[in-house]
Amino acid sequence: MALAPPAETPAIGLAPRQLAWQVLLAVGAGAYADVALERELQRHPLEGADRALATELAYGAIRQRRLLDAWLDALGKVPAARQPPKLRWLLHLGLYQLLFSSRVPASAAVSTTVELAKRGKLGRLAPVANGLLRACGRRRAEAGPEPWDGLGPLPSDPAASYGLRHSLPAWLAELALQWPDPEAFGLACNQPPALDLRLNLLRTTPAGALEAFTAAGIEAAPLPDLPGGLTLLGRSGELRALPGYADGHWCVQDRAAQAVGLLLDPQPGERILDACAAPGGKSTHLAELMGNEGEVWAVDRSEGRLRRVGVNAARLGLQCIHTLAADATALAAEKPEWLGWFDRILLDAPCSGLGTLARHADARWRISPESITELVPLQRALLESLLPLLKPGGQLVYATCTVHPAENGQLLAGFLADHPGWQLQQSWQRWPAASGGDGFFAARLQS
Repeated sequence: MALAPPAETPAIGLAPRQLAWQVLLAVGAGAYADVALERELQRHPLEGADRALATELAYGAIRQRRLLDAWLDALGKVPAARQPPKLRWLLHLGLYQLLFSSRVPASAAVSTTVELAKRGKLGRLAPVANGLLRACGRRRAEAGPEPWDGLGPLPSDPAASYGLRHSLPAWLAELALQWPDPEAFGLACNQPPALDLRLNLLRTTPAGALEAFTAAGIEAAPLPDLPGGLTLLGRSGELRALPGYADGHWCVQDRAAQAVGLLLDPQPGERILDACAAPGGKSTHLAELMGNEGEVWAVDRSEGRLRRVGVNAARLGLQCIHTLAADATALAAEKPEWLGWFDRILLDAPCSGLGTLARHADARWRISPESITELVPLQRALLESLLPLLKPGGQLVYATCTVHPAENGQLLAGFLADHPGWQLQQSWQRWPAASGGDGFFAARLQS
């Protein structure tokens, strides 16, 4: 839907909102949020503040879908679920700005949404959008600071109240209330994810990298307990244009994922298997920790995604990484020469991704209890199939980017009960935090 504005009406501020609306429409029709955003940015390139605004509005409105629907239900004559999709997602765009975007004046949120309705063949519904958004603005002016203030009393049911406040599906809200700090989890799920870097300590130093970022006007800070970890603060622009990228001084990797490589603790000269390796963030980390001495075999079913491992390794100057497109569950049968061949194995298992909801805006609306139930047998099968590839006394790290017990502690408890010869050496569960960092689980096992 390419909307060229009339010459007599300048489209000030419409471009990023138009793009965000297109992303919402695509995700509503089944597209993945990151894929839809990248596709729209390729079709209609935006720079700087416009690009940042489009990203914030698209991802933010997707995350807050449940709360925004509640506002539509409260203000509109037609329930959100029965609204025409084009209007529903456009109203989400306007409501998100009114409720969450402190940088956007309320008048701009309303006027641009109404203008998009007119230009998007929703002209007859423009008065509806105008009236609904203005009604929201009036309620917000008389209510408290929270984005649900003005909706009326919150549901008396704890899970319904929690799910509405944090815009989580009902099943996940009920589950999260059983976890150690559900409020922290809910807050973290709706924060823009931190931008963490892992320095390639074979090519740079923390002091050198910090100096380069400071000289470029970019604020960065070291990450505690991670020798090569930095986090970028504020806007950074195009990543490939940042100092050190072209020279292989760093790559993007979340702080929790960096801790996984440290737990495996590979040594120079060892032979390491990284199962389910693409796109290669952990493979390259293992190679760096080994001083680029030894062998890291990166295995993944997707040949296309596996090519990214080679590209990343080349940029970082790592020659000890080898790739193989294969099903990790079949390696023992298809590669008999690998039996008892590896000193250490990393299994970053396919999982529900419940620790990365802030990073993947639409994930909460895709994941279901049924999909998690289907994943657990695959995770266990992968773990079992890799055991014969380890040397006697070798170590294996099982890791996921989820916080669901069935995929983590419960799975390992069942495994250890069935394999008394294996020991759990160390494990940790990191919860997503509003201060930054994905949720991750990792455990080191030894035969």
